[in-house]
Amino acid sequence: MQWPTHEVSNQAPVLQDINLYTGDLALREGLGSMLGAERHADLARLGASLGSAEVFERADAANRHPPELHAFDCNGNRIDRVEFHPAWHALLSLLRHEGMQARAWLQPGAGAHLARAAGYFLHAQVESGSLCPITMTFAAVPVLQKEPALFSQIAGKLACAEHDPRDLPLEQKSAILVGMGMTEKQGGSDVRSNSSIARPLAAQGRGQPHLITGHKWFFSAPMCDAHLVLARTAQGLSCFWVPRWRPDGSKNAVLVQQLKDKLGNRSNSSSEVEFQDAWGLMVGDEGRGIPTIIEMANSTRVDCVIGSAGLMRHALVQAIHHARHRSAFGKPLVQQALMRNVLCDLALESEAATHLMLRLAASLDRPDDPLERAWRRVLTPAAKFWICKRAIEFTGECMEVLGGNGYVETGPMARMYREAPVNSIWEGSGNVMCLDVLRAIEREPEGFTMLLESLADSARQQPQMAGLLGRVKQALDSGHALEASARRFAQDLVLLVQCSLMMQHAPATIADAFIASRVDAANGRVYGTMPAGHAEESILERAWPSC
Repeated sequence: MQWPTHEVSNQAPVLQDINLYTGDLALREGLGSMLGAERHADLARLGASLGSAEVFERADAANRHPPELHAFDCNGNRIDRVEFHPAWHALLSLLRHEGMQARAWLQPGAGAHLARAAGYFLHAQVESGSLCPITMTFAAVPVLQKEPALFSQIAGKLACAEHDPRDLPLEQKSAILVGMGMTEKQGGSDVRSNSSIARPLAAQGRGQPHLITGHKWFFSAPMCDAHLVLARTAQGLSCFWVPRWRPDGSKNAVLVQQLKDKLGNRSNSSSEVEFQDAWGLMVGDEGRGIPTIIEMANSTRVDCVIGSAGLMRHALVQAIHHARHRSAFGKPLVQQALMRNVLCDLALESEAATHLMLRLAASLDRPDDPLERAWRRVLTPAAKFWICKRAIEFTGECMEVLGGNGYVETGPMARMYREAPVNSIWEGSGNVMCLDVLRAIEREPEGFTMLLESLADSARQQPQMAGLLGRVKQALDSGHALEASARRFAQDLVLLVQCSLMMQHAPATIADAFIASRVDAANGRVYGTMPAGHAEESILERAWPSC
């Protein structure tokens, strides 16, 4: 028997059956007229689907039932197969139906990358692990398009809108996913130290088959149908297409040693593998593996920014929802002055991140414009450094709003908090990104000059930005000292860009609040230190309407 000892009260209802798109005013306004009515309608449909209780439950299930490695079958044959929960495959089916793995490359046009970024942003609010193979496949497409013989065999399988989970040779699959195998245990981000060796089967060079011997320390995700891999030839590091099955139909010698026990999402699998004369086809010119891979890295870094912005967005929505339904010390949390400061600060941060990720995605739709190239090369690593790092602190702050309810795994906040650090690490940690910003400026001087001029135009309209702009220009003249202060430089550059974007896309009161709270170093980096007097109710209603 159970005694009713108390009534359950003062608890926020579970947030579900919401539309992640129509409820996001900043996202809709940021997209504005850049997308046609049909694409806005598609995003509204997707936002409703992703915000449903059913999809939230699938996201939870995929993370409660992590993938399992089956290295051998019942007869002792090596199979290296990873088994996933059905919820994982359902999430991947949803992503492929939206074409997020390839459509923007294969069907380019005005707004193609922008629409894809918006959809990715919505999915990142629900489940991050299933985005990993989608991101890698997406990033591989422009690299593979430069290999006509190979691409002609796989283009339809990359474009396919259906998910095909079967572990079969490529020619028997209707749809494929592509992974990456770059880092080795002795080098990590320093891929120039890679020791895996590739030997030609007959002729050397581009498009020729090789046998690869070595290892990879992070091989994501092992059940992808093929991976792009770095290995060393006589001419240096080269890039190879390594399928799970050889062209003769036999299993390729890519041996999964173990699945990583990761901090973040549990739904996806990352692995350690060994190559024992694994069959691989050289992609790109021999000895030019790193430039080939950098092209992929730029795309995956944009997805890191989008994914982190998505995490921030949903963490914010959960925090505001909780604060509106939870009371303490005699009134709802959302009416407490200091809590309102924290929530407003978080809302401004999230909106600025949203506008920045949209602007980066828009630059992909204009590949020949020198200013847009500067956005892609200079601001992508800067944004990855700043947004991905801010997401870690951001999700922690949102968890604190929920208190103990946020700290337990029965709700989504703990998973978002665990997930936040990965984007700051994957495809180059903070230091790597900031140094890449400096290299990109050296290589894109004309485009960067145009970028600074556009930011100067914004600063002339908003005098509070002048100090940020001055620090950026002063740092550029500091010579060798710039490397040591590269993080501060990247931070100032991103904040300057975000201030400009907020001026363009947010109401004046919202933009002014962001600028006033970001250009003043005295406010610090702790959320909830905004100066008094800003339109708090307008900020919160814009972030997540209460009706």
